[in-house]
Amino acid sequence: AAAPHLIDGIPVIISSHCSFSALYLSKRMAERKVSLPIVVWGTTLLTGRQLGSTEVNVTSIRQKLDVATLPFDALDQGYELCTALFGDRFVKRDGLLAIALSNLNPQNHLGIALLNLTRMEKAEQWSQGGNVTPAVGRLIEALDAERLAIAAHFSIAVRTVREHFSLSFHVPMSTVSEMNQEMDRQGRGGFGPTTIESRYILEDVPFGLLPTAVLGKISGNPATLHESGISILSAAYGRDLKADNDILPALGIEGMAKADLENLCLNGF
Repeated sequence: AAAPHLIDGIPVIISSHCSFSALYLSKRMAERKVSLPIVVWGTTLLTGRQLGSTEVNVTSIRQKLDVATLPFDALDQGYELCTALFGDRFVKRDGLLAIALSNLNPQNHLGIALLNLTRMEKAEQWSQGGNVTPAVGRLIEALDAERLAIAAHFSIAVRTVREHFSLSFHVPMSTVSEMNQEMDRQGRGGFGPTTIESRYILEDVPFGLLPTAVLGKISGNPATLHESGISILSAAYGRDLKADNDILPALGIEGMAKADLENLCLNGF
């Protein structure tokens, strides 16, 4: 929607980046012969929930956010802009591919939503942190191991899920479940979705889990749990959730050679 109106030099910040949307924007800009820096974040600045048309409940302000730019040589400019706007909390990362493998929300939301799906469907009010039980925590950690293996194949350093929870929610480093239980004890565990028409699934499955699964295939490290989660939730919803992604088909990333993808993620189109 914004692409037809952007002009040379106007920076765009994508918070948070998923599904190679920066590459999609880069392609649209190249078609229009427009040059601008695209700044991408690995997650959001805040966590919280909209309570109404004029109210938002902010549950946490993140201490650290990963940032990169497309093209890569705009990194200093993007970092300085983000710091000026939102404070000294940004960590430079080595390109778009690092950010693509740094957004942990889809994998975390898969574990939370899949194992609490009936609570969502029955519109219960339930503690999200409190219901990240040891079983849910272990699933999230196993999903994280798949992501970390893919990142290692691309020689990319990314934060672990345990580091993510500790830095995002200001709790001592421990297991995923124990950190969530501590957040719940402090009254900061938040509430889970009260409908299955939730971004945890309708956004995060096609635009979060699917790109990781694609990178798993490109890297030769199949993301089996990610792929299984996509299939299970698609069956539960009675629809092919992968088909909702209208970004990846426009980019032709599936089947792309590793070196070609790495070059594209540094320089754009």
